Amino acid sequence: MMPGVSTLLDCLPADWRSGLFMGRVETAEGPSPILVEGGIAYDMSRVAPTAAQLVEMLPTAKAADGAALGALDALDLPLLSPVDLQCVKACGVTFALSAIERVIEERARGDAGAAADIRSRLEERVGGSIRAVVPGSTEAAALKQALIEDGLWSQYLEVAIGPDAEVFTKAPVLSTVGAGAEIGIRSDSNWNNPEPEIVLIVGANGQAIGATLGNDVNLRDFEGRSALLLGKAKDNNASCSLGPLVRLFDNDFTIDDVRDAVVELTIDGPEGYRLEGTSSMNQISRDPLELARQTLSEHQYPDGFALFLGTLFAPVQDRDEPGHGFTHKVGDSVAISTPRLGRLVNRVVTSKDAEPWSFGLSALMANLAKRGLLA
Repeated sequence: MMPGVSTLLDCLPADWRSGLFMGRVETAEGPSPILVEGGIAYDMSRVAPTAAQLVEMLPTAKAADGAALGALDALDLPLLSPVDLQCVKACGVTFALSAIERVIEERARGDAGAAADIRSRLEERVGGSIRAVVPGSTEAAALKQALIEDGLWSQYLEVAIGPDAEVFTKAPVLSTVGAGAEIGIRSDSNWNNPEPEIVLIVGANGQAIGATLGNDVNLRDFEGRSALLLGKAKDNNASCSLGPLVRLFDNDFTIDDVRDAVVELTIDGPEGYRLEGTSSMNQISRDPLELARQTLSEHQYPDGFALFLGTLFAPVQDRDEPGHGFTHKVGDSVAISTPRLGRLVNRVVTSKDAEPWSFGLSALMANLAKRGLLA
């Protein structure tokens, strides 16, 4: 178990007995989607062999249609990432503070030591104006022109206050890891951080059906050197975690709970270092459903998608050298939490040392066929 986590109960939402959840577990036969209702977990593999199919069957699929596994807090099966065939998408620079940090990364060219001076100059010029502007508005266009005239415009500010959101593919299908798994950073990265986020789960019809927690691990040195290195900064072995479960929207948990959520982050380092931060979703520049709409504007996702919504968290607290801010160390325990979605905990290793990703689409199809679930 991770530091501070002794049982599955430590990772569950405060009201897990009353909410409706879906997820995936590793059974003796292979991965199986589950529904959790009334605090009881049900194996849904005979109803819907994949989580993506289960999403499409909601709300007609009922937990009682599956095989009861027992009380969730006593479940003796490893939790997997709660998505499988869904495409994993992510939106960047959706908060004003994160926009400023991306500009700093770009201008520092991946040099953590140069970041402090750039941060001071940019915040002095921009102040609170970027936090109040509505993306794509007339005011946003005026702010853009002023920053261009001052030589401070950036491609990151373009997606922060321009009409188009940044939407990129975070991870290949089936490559995400779940609660309690090791999470990876590139072994050749010297400036990196977690990104604690809420993740929408969206069906093939474009409707958001629930939400979970995610860690969109970021390599600040790689992306700071060039935005064209975004793929290397974002998509590496074990670099994307989701979980512990997807909370499904119902009368008691709605998209407004996502809009109002405060996501907490705690990092405990092997040397005794501790960092705490928060990300308040009510400060997001674009509404979560608008981000989903832009993701779908000219694309289809027949198996649905998971959408990272971005983070307010800016890792500026020094860890080692003054002025160099934060970067991960192997052995860090990263905990992301919010009361209604639970707690996602992962331990940091290098992507080279993380468990290799070997269970892909071919392996999943072979497993489901062997179990007689593809008929």
